[in-house]
Amino acid sequence: MSSTPSTVLERFLQYVQIDTQSDPNSTTQPSTEKQKDLSRLLTTELFEMGVLDAHLDEYGYVYATLPANTNKLNVPVICFCSHVDTSPDCSGKGVKPIVHTRWDGSDIVLPDDATQVLRQSEHPDLQAQIGNDIVTASGTTLLGADNKAGVAEIMDAVYFLINNPDIKHGTIKILFTPDEEIGRGTAKVDLEKLGAAFGYTIDGESLGTLEDETFSADAVKITIYGVSTHPGFAKGKLENALKIAADVLAALPKDTLSPETTEEMEGFIHPTNIEGILEKVTLGFIIRDFSEAGLHEKENYLKALLDKILVNYPNSRANFEVVEQYRNMKEVLDQHPQVSEYALEAIQRSGLTPMRRSIRGGTDGSRLSFMGLPCPNIFAGEHAFHSKLEWVSLQDMQKAVEVIVNLCRIWEEKA
Repeated sequence: MSSTPSTVLERFLQYVQIDTQSDPNSTTQPSTEKQKDLSRLLTTELFEMGVLDAHLDEYGYVYATLPANTNKLNVPVICFCSHVDTSPDCSGKGVKPIVHTRWDGSDIVLPDDATQVLRQSEHPDLQAQIGNDIVTASGTTLLGADNKAGVAEIMDAVYFLINNPDIKHGTIKILFTPDEEIGRGTAKVDLEKLGAAFGYTIDGESLGTLEDETFSADAVKITIYGVSTHPGFAKGKLENALKIAADVLAALPKDTLSPETTEEMEGFIHPTNIEGILEKVTLGFIIRDFSEAGLHEKENYLKALLDKILVNYPNSRANFEVVEQYRNMKEVLDQHPQVSEYALEAIQRSGLTPMRRSIRGGTDGSRLSFMGLPCPNIFAGEHAFHSKLEWVSLQDMQKAVEVIVNLCRIWEEKA
């Protein structure tokens, strides 16, 4: 890397102070207008760098192009993507970022809530960070490293490439999305306008990791219709939908098939919400597995469990509705092995040991891959997502920038 000064920390500290929480209960796109506050800033910053086509569309997407500076005509157009929104799980308003310079390994007590303590024993990735500069929030909000670390890294990489024209690259596309945290990050993306052949989300965790496999995901909605009658005259007649729903939840396995009892490549059945009254109750579930066959197996298991319980309630009935959410991006990426291979090489060129991992979740890259933009996920250095203990290190962010730059170089070299 050249002597061009890094801007990643300065950008990150500014971005996290802008409240961009998305809202799963909203029906608008984007779900919250405040996400555009950051997107407008990014558009302005890109334009000021000389990226003259940078613009924000009505749906909250930022599109921008860094033109090729190589004489080669066959370099594929690649895209780097991050999301601007933060999770609804924890407040993102009034974030006060704190830089713990040259961290010495001791517990980090967050000043605005002393019960929030970042400890090595509870966050193993901290063990590699002694001597680095750790950024946290102050204890009452999340930090927003998920995914503003990725946003800042992409912005710094663009800045670096513009200031180092000796690094040859093809056309580079930039995409910043809204609403990723509520599963709508690609709902209104215009891939034809974007015009990229391959992409990378910068939204991962540990230094040196590439994630090119995700869960496949479905949602299940069970609607239970019981039999209502006056409780004073209910004997032999009343079939309480609330109790039927409770029976379903109580019948789920206690030691397997749940998020709290599974890890690595194991899937699960996860109840997420319950709503209703005596005569009608709706149960919501998410189903996760790394294979589509595994999804169907779990859905069939849940349906059989429901049917078995309904035998005890002969006058009640239930609807069982399955909605596809996303699929394992490995199915697409295996058809384009160079996308992951170049990323692993870029990580290695940056002086890191590449680690290939599977995500127990999904990313914008999952949907983008199936929409026609093969798109694995590269580390951004973000940790303890969606919590008040969220943290990132400056040195990890700088390495992510280096990987992005090396990836641009590698795609040009291999063309």
